[in-house]
Amino acid sequence: MAVRAGATSRILSRSSVVGARSVSSCWRSVEPAPKDPILGVTEAFLADPSPGKVNVGVGAYRDDNGKPVVLECVREAERRIAGNLNMEYLPMGGSVKMVEETLKLAYGEDSEFIKDKRIAAVQALSGTGACRLFADFQKRFCPESQIYIPVPTWANHHNIWRDAHVPQRTYHYYHPESKGLDFAALMDDIKNAPNGSFFLLHACAHNPTGVDPSEDQWREISYQFKVKGHFPFFDMAYQGFASGDPERDAKSIRIFLEDSHAIGIAQSYAKNMGLYGQRVGCLSVLCEDEKQAIAVKSQLQQLARPMYSNPPLHGAVIVSTILSNPDLKSLWLKEVKVMADRIIGMRTALRENLEKLGSPLSWKHITEQIGMFCYSGMTPEQVDRLTKEYHIYMTRNGRISMAGVTTGNVGYLANAINMVTKSS
Repeated sequence: MAVRAGATSRILSRSSVVGARSVSSCWRSVEPAPKDPILGVTEAFLADPSPGKVNVGVGAYRDDNGKPVVLECVREAERRIAGNLNMEYLPMGGSVKMVEETLKLAYGEDSEFIKDKRIAAVQALSGTGACRLFADFQKRFCPESQIYIPVPTWANHHNIWRDAHVPQRTYHYYHPESKGLDFAALMDDIKNAPNGSFFLLHACAHNPTGVDPSEDQWREISYQFKVKGHFPFFDMAYQGFASGDPERDAKSIRIFLEDSHAIGIAQSYAKNMGLYGQRVGCLSVLCEDEKQAIAVKSQLQQLARPMYSNPPLHGAVIVSTILSNPDLKSLWLKEVKVMADRIIGMRTALRENLEKLGSPLSWKHITEQIGMFCYSGMTPEQVDRLTKEYHIYMTRNGRISMAGVTTGNVGYLANAINMVTKSS
């Protein structure tokens, strides 16, 4: 039976409406996502009209006036490359030159592993992207494996391995009473984990606690990893930024290399070069030989292809320009030490101010911890009081970003901390 054109049109129209309704109904169950606990602090700070407000939640370096900083070595690199770049795609693996220079920082300038071409490495979208790429690699090639993550850790670590569908376990790390490392419990967890487990390690300046193992403790950890056949994956977001010396900050990695571990490393230039918005990082995996490294790199590139195809160009060229030029690299080393020294100086000032106020609590952990963050030991309720009564903003776990502490606000911050902790 023939169907008139108008009727056909009405039938198609009705079916399209039904289709549209069925698709739109998928979104009816969508609820607003919870605010990121770190980014939410900045949002609340910006909304506060108080002229005396203080933000010690920000995870980016600030100078002593509380202003963002662009390093002079970065500005000079930009001047040198201005007008000299085309805008072509980078390869899936990113800038070969940037990756080469980045591996030297982590594995050593004269590393035998670099010379023997045993490292599979690709440019990544900063440290976060490097972690996610590795998590997907782990899931694809070790589908039955788990990842052991320290308690506490940077909150996004849990999100990364969760979304890569890698089961998570935790291991002891921070000791709340001593505000230091719970080394005995950490070692027990390493010993009790199934042989061949994956462990996430912070190479230096542990986030959020600022608590790092000593060199001797790292050696014991490395030895026990060897006994158990565990795989160490290092997230190194603060090389150079922690102590002011990139070699010193890579010591944990070098210890594991000396002990002949296969390792993975996520590196980032957000903190130590201030390239936060450029998203420049690197993922590397140390392999058995060159043949294996070629295979692993090819698979990392295949994982990157459907994610983002290839990484961004500009930041990678900045990094490679700085690290491959002796004068610019020397300038960077001086500038990264200035940043680290300012953080260290603010730790000393905050502790001294608290002690001068006669606080009955011990604050020695402020100067014993290292890096951008200080795990203060304050409770969520005390943090809430700091915000409500003193307009001081930080994450509710009591993590203080020392980058937000200045000579202008350290006294006010110390007084407020003293008031909420002594009366709790």
